[in-house]
Amino acid sequence: MSDTPDWRALQTLAHRTFADRLARVTDWTAPTPDTEWNVRQLVSHVIEEQQWVPPLLAGRTIAEARSRIEPLRADLVAEWARYSARAAEAWAAADLDAVVQLSYDAVPARQYLAEQVCDVTVHTWDLARAIGADEQLPGELVEAAWSVLEPQQDTLQASGLYAPAVPVPEDAPLQTRLLALTGRRIAVAAAEPPQ
Repeated sequence: MSDTPDWRALQTLAHRTFADRLARVTDWTAPTPDTEWNVRQLVSHVIEEQQWVPPLLAGRTIAEARSRIEPLRADLVAEWARYSARAAEAWAAADLDAVVQLSYDAVPARQYLAEQVCDVTVHTWDLARAIGADEQLPGELVEAAWSVLEPQQDTLQASGLYAPAVPVPEDAPLQTRLLALTGRRIAVAAAEPPQ
C-alpha cells in the first residue's frame, strides 16, 4: 500500500528529533510529564529501549537480550548517540516481517518498529516540555503515532503503560489529541483562572 508509513524513515526522524531536544538539556534533575521520572531518568529510559533493539532483532529471547544489556554510562548524550546508531543499524538490516520476541508477545518486527517510533515520539515531547524546548513534533511522526495508538486506546488504558487519557475537543490539533490519548496534559497551570 502506498500510504503505509515508511517506519524506517520515521525511526530516523524520531531519533533526530529526540537528539535535538537532548542537546538542549541543562538540568538533568528537572521534572518531566512522566511524574515518576526526572530528565535523567526519562532519557535513560529512551536509551535503554534502544539497547534492546539489536539483540531482539537478532532473534534473542528476552532473557538472552537482557544478559547483553550494559549499564549506561554517566554521559547520556554520548550514550544516546551510541545506542541510537546501533539501533538504526539493526533496523536497516532487519527483515520487518520476521517475528521478534517482546516482553508481552511475539510480534512482527514491523510492529516493534512502529511501537519504537511511537515511544520515542511521545517521549520527545516529554523531554521538550521538561526543558522548555520547542514542543512541536514533526507532523509525519504525529500522524504515524496516532495511526498506531488511536485504534489501541482501550488496550493502552488497560495496560497501565500510560496515564488515563485526558479529554480534549475532537477538533483539537492532532498532536494535542495524541498526547492527550497518552495521558499528557498540554495546558500549562498558568492558564487556570486565578483563585
